[in-house]
Amino acid sequence: MSENHANPTDEISDLRQALENFEQEKERVRLIIGKIGGVPSFHTKLINAVFIVIIIGAGVISIFADEKLRLLMVELTTVMLSVKIIYMIHVQMRVNHFKFWILSAIEWRINEMMAEIKQNRK
Repeated sequence: MSENHANPTDEISDLRQALENFEQEKERVRLIIGKIGGVPSFHTKLINAVFIVIIIGAGVISIFADEKLRLLMVELTTVMLSVKIIYMIHVQMRVNHFKFWILSAIEWRINEMMAEIKQNRK
């Protein structure tokens, strides 16, 4: 039996506390990911709706309009799609940066734990 735990009840209590801490940390990380683009917010949904309306509107207008307006609407559609792609790349880069930060923190903690284990073996 472990010298840190006098009986199995203490060990179960410690495990429950660790599980509660894990659940709290998981919820905190979920909220952070939501803030950086993991979950679409009202603002993001509104921007998407505006993009869709402009693109569909410009597409419909280009079908029924004369040659000059048709060219303008096709160009507007192309620009709007380009802007949307750039925005999506930007959001994905933020998410990737956060993932990198998380993985770096995990690696740092694993290295710290490995050092403790090596020290305890000596």
